[in-house]
Amino acid sequence: MNLRQIEVFRAVMLTGSVTDAARLLHVSQPGISRMLGHIELQLGLQLFERTPGRLRPTPEAQSLYSEVDLVYQGVQRIERRAQDLKSGAGLSLRVLASPSTALEVVPQAISALTARFPTARIYMETQLVREMVAQLVRHEADIAVSTLPVDHPLLSAQGVGHWSFACVFRPDHALAARKRITLQELRDERLIAFSPDTPQGQLIARHWQDKGLQPHAQIEVRSGQVACSLAACGAGVAIVDALTARAWNGQKLSHRPLRAAPTHPVQVLRPANEPPSALARAFIAEVRKAFAP
Repeated sequence: MNLRQIEVFRAVMLTGSVTDAARLLHVSQPGISRMLGHIELQLGLQLFERTPGRLRPTPEAQSLYSEVDLVYQGVQRIERRAQDLKSGAGLSLRVLASPSTALEVVPQAISALTARFPTARIYMETQLVREMVAQLVRHEADIAVSTLPVDHPLLSAQGVGHWSFACVFRPDHALAARKRITLQELRDERLIAFSPDTPQGQLIARHWQDKGLQPHAQIEVRSGQVACSLAACGAGVAIVDALTARAWNGQKLSHRPLRAAPTHPVQVLRPANEPPSALARAFIAEVRKAFAP
């Protein structure tokens, strides 16, 4: 018996008539009758005694029904589980994020994800790119958002956007009057700089070199958040990634784009040999949306 035959047989057993079974399954009465005849012919068993308006199940039908009902309940469980998976029930997503994307972009994506999949469980952690790669390879995380390019044979890297640099300073600073800021305009400012052994420090230093300029920083930091905190307190101005700059409270800190600053890709990383789950695909779409112009 196939699943359709099981469904028809069960409906007749429950209702006791072809008419009621047809109404239950939203099909025609002749269709039910033909299906019953085919089932009996196929099995070589008489399953019902026909009386006007009613079908009386034989002992063979009663014995068969107990097994059929188990199969039907199993199919129902499968259907319910499929619906649960569609809504995210029982699914989880372990997300790693570069510190700058963890301030606004990734939280916004996760917020949208939880609204769409209200029963899914999501874990988020900030990590530097080296540890991101290690955790993904060890299957300790499902997906990561990196502001630095990654090339690893076991990982898939998918571009979802770009980031560039911005200058941050107190709202009452003279630079607030400008729409964009050049490196030349920062030469005489008190600078808060990234340590030269940090990825952002190396990228910013390369930008200064490309312009033929040599910055003189009074304060060194290893974090864009710390640089913004110092700038908000009036300790100087800083060049940070625009993702960190725009996540700050505008009442305490202003920011402007750095003119002619290079752009850098944002990548979503995941294990290369595993197809993404529905949650992962939805998450990637939300992150991409956050970078859309």
